[in-house]
Amino acid sequence: MTTAPTTVPDDLTPGDTTPDGDLRPSGFFHSRRWLFGEMLVGALISLFAAFVLSTEAVNLARDPAASLACDFSAIFSCSTVALSWQASLFGFPNAFLGLAAEPVVITVAVLGLAGTRFPKWFMIAAQTIYLFGFVFAYWLFFEAVFTIHALCVWCLTVQLATTVVFFSMLHLNILENNLHWPPRVQRVAMSVVRSGGLGFLLAAWLIATVAIVLLKYGGSLLG
Repeated sequence: MTTAPTTVPDDLTPGDTTPDGDLRPSGFFHSRRWLFGEMLVGALISLFAAFVLSTEAVNLARDPAASLACDFSAIFSCSTVALSWQASLFGFPNAFLGLAAEPVVITVAVLGLAGTRFPKWFMIAAQTIYLFGFVFAYWLFFEAVFTIHALCVWCLTVQLATTVVFFSMLHLNILENNLHWPPRVQRVAMSVVRSGGLGFLLAAWLIATVAIVLLKYGGSLLG
C-alpha cells in the first residue's frame, strides 16, 4: 500500500469522476485549488491570531494587571479571558496549540495547491485531529460567553478561521471519498456538497455564532 503523497494533475474538469467513480461536482468552488486555498488563508489567519494571543499570554504572565490592546470594554476583554483557567486548559496557554497545529495545515494546503494528493489515512487523521480542534474552539467560545462573560477578539478570530478550515477540509474529503464512510452516507454527503448545501451550512453556522453573542449581550457590546 502506498503511504507517500503523490503528485496529480490540476483539478478535474466538470463531468470527470472522483477517484472512486462518482461524478465530481462542477465549478471553481468545488476545485482543489479553491478548497486548499481556503484552507491556507484560514490557517494563516488563525496562526497570526494565535501568535498575538501567545504574545499577550507572555505579557500577562509578567504582569497580570496589564491592560491589553484588545481590551475594548467589559465584554470585549482579552485579558479577562486570558486570565481564566479555560485559557490554559492543558497547563499552558491554549494559543500555543495553534502555533503548533496551524503550520501543519499551512504545509498541507501549500502541497495540495502544488498538486500533491495525500493518502486516505492521512486525510482521515487530519480531519479527525481538526475535528478535535473545532470542538475545542467552540467549547472555549461557549465558556467565554456563558461562564467567563467576556469575549476575546483574537480568540473569536481563531474560532471563525478554524471553522472555515474545518469545512473546507470536510468538503475536500467528501469530494475525494477519503473518509471511508458507508456508501449510502457518502452518497448523501456528496449530494449535499453538489447542491451547495455544505456552503449554506457553513454560512448558517457562522451566522448562528454571531446571533448567540448578540442575543446574550445585545446593546452592552458597545458599552
